This record gives sequence, structure tokens and C-alpha cells, in this order.
Amino acid sequence: MRTAVITGGTDGLGKGLALHYLRHGARVIAVGSTPAKGAALLAEAAAESAADRATFLQADLTSVAATRELVARIQSTSPTVDQLVLCAQRYRLFGPRSVTPEGFEHAFALGYLSRYVLSHGLRTALEAAPRPVILNVGTPGVPLGRLHWDDLQLERRYGGFKATLQAFRANDLLGAAYPSLHPNTPIRYVGYHPGVVSTGMPHHLPPPWRALTRATFAVLATSVPKAVAPMTRLLDEPPADAFSAYQRKRRLAVTGRAFDEAAAARLHEVTRELIGAG
Repeated sequence: MRTAVITGGTDGLGKGLALHYLRHGARVIAVGSTPAKGAALLAEAAAESAADRATFLQADLTSVAATRELVARIQSTSPTVDQLVLCAQRYRLFGPRSVTPEGFEHAFALGYLSRYVLSHGLRTALEAAPRPVILNVGTPGVPLGRLHWDDLQLERRYGGFKATLQAFRANDLLGAAYPSLHPNTPIRYVGYHPGVVSTGMPHHLPPPWRALTRATFAVLATSVPKAVAPMTRLLDEPPADAFSAYQRKRRLAVTGRAFDEAAAARLHEVTRELIGAG
């Protein structure tokens, strides 16, 4: 039986993937921060006669320590993980800079550091699977945002959009670095851009932007079931290359500044220093 670990697995795309794999006989570990949403997912799993294959794990992925504890919890019950899907995201595009108790800027902590810890921390469990794959859901192929090397926590010139885009660009480099850091791994690392999807993202926006985003979603957004389909194809039949990137069904060239190997190696070392090598 396949095991899929999905962060952000109780809402939006993550929940859509969780229900898909439960319906197809897999064991699903859905990670989320809200117990009520976890309970709702488990209720839907029960309605699909899949209650025995659904697990909800509550975790604060803005915390490096909590994410490391999550890795340990998963490994204690699931020595083999076939699919790791990194979907957890909470947009803070407006308002003042927010810092986690560990001192990290919120978007950097949730959007990048948690994915770094999970990608590397679950490597042994993934390598025990016959066709392991990591799907990191972000915005590869979008030429917006950059790494602020001299101010990664954006203490001097913070902006919500700047922070969010920096986390996305960091994930591009996270994927690009993975094959060289683990040259003999069977894991296939895929950066994935789902396009505009009708999710709960507008709930996190202030009223004027919330209404505008909802109106835009009504016209342009893909439904979650339609958005999930190309993702499951990549998860079920991962590409042969150690690292690849897609925008919906279109494969992207993993070249240029966004996937620069030297920058990827640099970010890896900087991240190790920030959070410790453990």
C-alpha cells in the first residue's frame, strides 16, 4: 500500500490530493494546523470507507522544531513514504512583518524552511519506497521575486509580496540542489506550478482584495478536482530526471537564474547554518 504525506492536506489542493489517493486505496497522512479541518477530512474519509487509511497530524510548520518533531512522528509509524507533497501555505501579503518564536520571518519559515526540513528529513523513508517522489507546489517558471541574500529575514525592507516571492524562489533552489546533495537517491524531486486554482486563498486577504480575488477566481481559476489531475500523473509516473519542474502540464527548462546550481548550493549551506545541521 502506498503512503502519501501531504502538508496543507486539509484544505485546497492538498485536501483534493488527499481525497484522491484515499479513493484509490493509498494511505494518506494529511498535515495541517487546524483540528477542525482535520476532523472534516477524516469524516470525508470515513464516508469514502477509507477511515482506516487516513491520518491527520496537527503541526505548526512555521516552527523548525515542530517540523522536525513531525518528521520523527511520521518515521515512527511510516518507515516507507512513497509520495511527499508540499502544499502548506498561508499568504500574508499585507500588514506588518511577522516573526516566528524562533526568529524567522513567517513566509520564509512556513513557505521554505518547513519544506527544506521535510524534504531532507524524510529522505530515508522515501528512499525505502519503490518509486519515491517529492512534489513541491509553488511557482516555478514565474520570473518574479529573488533571494535577498544580505537580508533573508527581510528585517530592513519588508513587504508581504516580497516575502512570499522570496519563499517561492527559495523552493526553486531547494529542488535544484537536491540531486547534487543526494546524487544516488532514487527520489524524483518535482517543482510544480498549478496555475490559478479555486482555493480558500482569498480568505487570507483584506476585504477589498478578497472581493477582487474572488471575482478573478470565478473567471480564471481551475477547480480543485481539475487541478489535481495533472499533479497525480506526475506523482504516479514521476519523470526520469532527478529534478524537474512543471507549470500545469508544461515541462519547464530547469536552467537560468531560478535554478542556478551555485545559488542552490549556497542557499543549502546558509539554511543549514540558520537552523542547525540536525
